[in-house]
Amino acid sequence: MISGKAIIAGVIGWPIKHTLSPILHNYWLKLYKIDGAYIPIETQPENLEKAIRSLPLLGFAGANVTIPHKEIAYNIVDEATEKARRVEAVNTLIIRENGSIIGDNTDSSGFIDNLRFGLQTKLDQKRPTVVIGAGGAARSVVAALLDMGMEEIRIVNRTIEKAQQFSRVFSQNINILPWQQLDKSLENSGLLINATPLGMQNRPPLDIDLKALPKDAIVTDIVYTPLKTPLLKAALKRGNKIVDGLGMLIHQAVPGFTAWYKTEPHITKDLRTVLLGKKSSI
Repeated sequence: MISGKAIIAGVIGWPIKHTLSPILHNYWLKLYKIDGAYIPIETQPENLEKAIRSLPLLGFAGANVTIPHKEIAYNIVDEATEKARRVEAVNTLIIRENGSIIGDNTDSSGFIDNLRFGLQTKLDQKRPTVVIGAGGAARSVVAALLDMGMEEIRIVNRTIEKAQQFSRVFSQNINILPWQQLDKSLENSGLLINATPLGMQNRPPLDIDLKALPKDAIVTDIVYTPLKTPLLKAALKRGNKIVDGLGMLIHQAVPGFTAWYKTEPHITKDLRTVLLGKKSSI
């Protein structure tokens, strides 16, 4: 039961029905006996600024921002953290007592933590990494890769102009390739990352031929619905090690929950089971 003093947060996206964030945050709220709620907020792009600006008026403590709003949200917030400024994208909103809105980005740390937890091994920094996509999530992934010391990052995106913006945001180790070279970009790579919605439930699959991908390369996808995307299934079938996107969702959620509800949640082994619907209660 929640009271009139409940702390309210949510997640803003379009569409939003696929998100598992409400299950995750409300599980933590119940676990820690916090008077609060976390709700999905389906918002079309043209209404994003109105939606974000309404949060303080409605008494929200904050919200997450997901596809396709992360870059636009960066230009709406009153203040951006250093992590958000670095990638010019926001995935976490924190409402101050005076009603001003802080934009943060926890995707980079969430990506790194998920990769390290999923692999339990060190990546080869000298081998090229291929990142598919050039949106807000891709920027966060690239920032994480640079922090990990990756020496060459190949960015492949349908719109070459958007991919070229990476040269403005990041000044090192970036190689922009046209979409027509997607399959060829896999040559000699040690890590392949899909940072687009392609392969998500109700979205087209990623059209890619993995023939040029080395058999010892690692493949990961930020999409988690379905857990094993067509890309991950194809990689697993040919013997590549894979890391799904569910762990990134979990790890990136911790800072926001901590800021809104003043409690740092612990990442436990049963969280994946809860999110996959195999465990409905604490």
